[in-house]
Amino acid sequence: MGATRRGPARSELGRVREYVLKPFRAQVQLHIDYARELNEQQHAAVTAPPGPSLVIAGAGSGKTRTLTYRVAYLLEQGIPAERILLLTFTNKAAKEMMRRVADLLGQEIPSLWGGTFHSIGNRILRQHADRLGYQRDFTILDREDARHLVSTCLAEADIDVKTVRFPKADVLGEIFSLALNTHKTVEQLVKEQYEYFDRLAPQIAQVEQRYAARKRASNAVDFDDLLALWLRLLQEHEDLRQQYQSRFQFILVDEYQDTNKLQSDLIDLLAARHQNVMVVGDDAQSIYAWRGANHQNILKFPERYAGAAMYKIETNYRSTPEILNVANAAIAANAGQFAKRLTTARRSGAKPQLVACGDAAEQAAFVAQRVLELREEGTALNKMAVLYRSHFHALELQLELTRRGIPFSITSGIRFFEQAHVKDATAFLKLVLNPRDELSFKRLAMLLPGIGARGAAKLWALFSAQFEGADNPESQPIPGAGKAVPKAEPLATALQACSPAVPKKTATAWVQFSATLAQLEAPEVRKDASKMLRLVLEAVYEEYLQENYPNFRSRLEDVEQLAAFAAQFTNVEEFLTELALLTNLEAEDQQGRRADDEQLRLSTIHQAKGLEFDAVFVIMLCDGLFPSARAMETAEGEEEERRLMYVAITRARNELCLTYPLVRAWAGSSGDYMQHPSRFLSEIPRDLLEELNLRTYG
Repeated sequence: MGATRRGPARSELGRVREYVLKPFRAQVQLHIDYARELNEQQHAAVTAPPGPSLVIAGAGSGKTRTLTYRVAYLLEQGIPAERILLLTFTNKAAKEMMRRVADLLGQEIPSLWGGTFHSIGNRILRQHADRLGYQRDFTILDREDARHLVSTCLAEADIDVKTVRFPKADVLGEIFSLALNTHKTVEQLVKEQYEYFDRLAPQIAQVEQRYAARKRASNAVDFDDLLALWLRLLQEHEDLRQQYQSRFQFILVDEYQDTNKLQSDLIDLLAARHQNVMVVGDDAQSIYAWRGANHQNILKFPERYAGAAMYKIETNYRSTPEILNVANAAIAANAGQFAKRLTTARRSGAKPQLVACGDAAEQAAFVAQRVLELREEGTALNKMAVLYRSHFHALELQLELTRRGIPFSITSGIRFFEQAHVKDATAFLKLVLNPRDELSFKRLAMLLPGIGARGAAKLWALFSAQFEGADNPESQPIPGAGKAVPKAEPLATALQACSPAVPKKTATAWVQFSATLAQLEAPEVRKDASKMLRLVLEAVYEEYLQENYPNFRSRLEDVEQLAAFAAQFTNVEEFLTELALLTNLEAEDQQGRRADDEQLRLSTIHQAKGLEFDAVFVIMLCDGLFPSARAMETAEGEEEERRLMYVAITRARNELCLTYPLVRAWAGSSGDYMQHPSRFLSEIPRDLLEELNLRTYG
């Protein structure tokens, strides 16, 4: 006979008595001594219990180390690797963390789901694309493929681009991408961020619809679709949503302050069931709103996840206490932030310096001289950086470094005078001064719609032959181009002679191009390089930048500041000669230099995020430059600029120097303008800084 099953034990009163079963946890044998290898704040975050967690990791506080140890800790706690999802923003970061985890545990962890948002999205879509009407072997369009497809859709759309100045494929692609990542319609986004195309919003939306249809018909997706389709897959298919919510028991997100609306929604959806999500970031380093990042994602995390634990990691291992005091003061005025105060693990050092310079040229001379002094004192050039808000802020500095033979590299890879838009603008001046300049003529011709390399060569043959005839009283007329004309206006006549060979779609632009060159030839304009550049912008080039470049505003600023810079030269020939000589010096310097040679780093602050240097110079700290004039129009914009200042300061390990010019030439002005020091400087107590007064030697 089997054992008799008894009912639950009852008390004398006959009621069921409760007996609580406590969860049994086997003693986990940890191979890593977390308490010894981490500081107290890092240890608290790494060993956090399940549930939603927000880790605010200040600059230089060991964010990557914290995330890496968290993954190792979860694995040592018995969480299966395939149940952990680690989301990063770059493949490099993902690989580095996976490698560090493997080093910590002494073995590879191939089943761990780690990678960028896009790589994880691709991995999931490859398994379930058929649910959305795609084949699993779909093609991912790279940037160039996507641009060509957008161009095709634009050509197919019923839009008369000859009479309407319509955005080109690169700009359209940027609009489509931003709209998708911010959960806005194309019309909404154009109205908010591309107001100069507002009247074209319906046609832009029409092109976007064609683009989406062509991608689907081709079984192709672009980079942004990897996220949008992944989110749609989870939203529309409950079984898959539950599958991945169950699979990923623990979700970790790096650089959470940089997430956009689409990425934030993905995280929230995946974590909805268990809420075991740890996001790591620094709200004070959220500086990418212009590309769709939403600062509110990190600020409102505690609201979206009730009961979320917050861990602050405030010990900085990078900078001296003097630099951190300035950093803490610089960010203090922001209202939208989590309170924090960075402290250092390092010994005391030199006070950061504040230097008022007479003008941009004196600022450049100071930086160059101080860089050489630091090198003499033992700081290698490649351990120093000059940071700035916008690319054109380094114009005078690049010239000064070149004159002095100080080798430098630019994070963007392109020096100021080598940029396409700068070369375009100066090509107008070169052609007016020397109509025999074949390269400048062809460069300008290819800016026009419908003219490629072959078309430009054909037009050049006509133009040069007619110009030589017009410039020579004894010349013969060119067949089909009319008779030779007096020597008075050879450039205009030669341009007119090309008209019959200009494609129909180019006719209107050619007339405008010819008229602009005629205006540039006017005696009162032709003698002034600054006036010529401003006229080029007003007549044709500003609209060209709008149509062709997503970052048109920064390119426009570059050309405007080139015009301001040109005002110091007595004539156009002197200006162009200076540019040519400096460009040749740069080329010679680069030819004689190996890739591993020491070079001073020049970088915008955005491009320097995540980097660190022994010595940092932050230049052009003037209102209207840093913070930028556009950013100062809104409170949100000013706060993001203040965060940018914080990022710049916290790149420095040992030396920090903040500089600003008192006067500066300004585009459109006839002289120098007084500059107001950046409002951010007034927020830093003067006792935290060493102020230097510059004087000229001798």
